[in-house]
Amino acid sequence: MNDGDPIEIAARRLTLALDALEASMERRGETDRHEEALATQIHALSSDRARLASELDQASARARGLEVANREVAQRIAQAIETIRSVLEQSN
Repeated sequence: MNDGDPIEIAARRLTLALDALEASMERRGETDRHEEALATQIHALSSDRARLASELDQASARARGLEVANREVAQRIAQAIETIRSVLEQSN
């Protein structure tokens, strides 16, 4: 057999084609693994976003409640001040 033997040439071409196919399969597997990792990260980020949105809603509701309570306390303090002034004016 010499280097010009058609069977030897075909065998080399087949070997090269199989090597190329194997390399392509490895790249595809790596791409699939990266896609799976990205999908996992996206899912985690979506979960975090949902949790943070819920926490923000709760914090906003609490802030609104505190604003209402603050207004009520301010009104009561104003009433107390008026009552004290009235009592002080009556005693003079």
